[in-house]
Amino acid sequence: AGVTAVLRSEHGRTGPQDRLHSTSEMSHGQDIRPRGQECRRGDQLLPTGTLVTPAVLGLAAAAGYDTLTVVPRPRAEVLVLGDELLTEGLPHDGLIRDALGPMLAPWLRALGAEVIAVRRLGDDAKALRRAITTSRADLIVTTGGTAAGPVDHVHPTLDRIGADLLVDGVAVRPGHPMLLARTRADQHLVGLPGNPLAAVSGLLTLAEPLLRALAARPEPEPYRMPLREAVQGHAHDTRLVPVVLRGERAVPLRYSGPAMLRGVATADALAVVPPGGAAQGAGLELLDLPWDTAGIGMCFT
Repeated sequence: AGVTAVLRSEHGRTGPQDRLHSTSEMSHGQDIRPRGQECRRGDQLLPTGTLVTPAVLGLAAAAGYDTLTVVPRPRAEVLVLGDELLTEGLPHDGLIRDALGPMLAPWLRALGAEVIAVRRLGDDAKALRRAITTSRADLIVTTGGTAAGPVDHVHPTLDRIGADLLVDGVAVRPGHPMLLARTRADQHLVGLPGNPLAAVSGLLTLAEPLLRALAARPEPEPYRMPLREAVQGHAHDTRLVPVVLRGERAVPLRYSGPAMLRGVATADALAVVPPGGAAQGAGLELLDLPWDTAGIGMCFT
């Protein structure tokens, strides 16, 4: 009671009877943390939708909270379709490696989902229907089978189970056959094209906004950056092109075809290129890749 300041031991000297004396003039309130300095009664510490990070847990504890009301991570299940997919070795005899099966689970986790299963179904319509109707996931993600070929079973299966097609194709390259549907069980299904970079387009433009909404996270502020060099566009559709950020410029990368991952593997974002292309210096909207939240701590040696 009655204390007006605190003297740190490193700011004083010890005198007779081990009493501490200040070596400089003390000011009123020095080194005292008053109550209410960080927040006042009734203040909102964090807005709804804030991601619960370790710092958020510490803040909640410091403010006296014992429990927090949170929205759980949306549960996601991946269904890999296609009889032509190999799980190991080099492509051969008309068979290709499955690039999406290994990629989608960590990517969805980076987007905030809890991945409960990755299942390989091949081109089997009955197995696809059974997998969708028995899934416990909030979001089902399929790979391939979204076009209209003889073994593309996604559309017919969704029609048979009475699902509502919310998005059925988009004017974007790569990725135009992507789709978004809602089942009668109030689950959502994102159908990704089989081409790898086209599937990435669907992840960023359909799966990411959906997962953000399911987790009650706010929408990020869009931002734009000028191009360091011109980018060729599609005649009618928007293009998504991998770029790296160099200073205040976005640098387009090569290997941006629908089946290619070499460009996006080293990219920082995808640039949204309008129909007809964009000139050098044009400011384009960027879609960030979620590596900062992926929790992946390994590097090549």
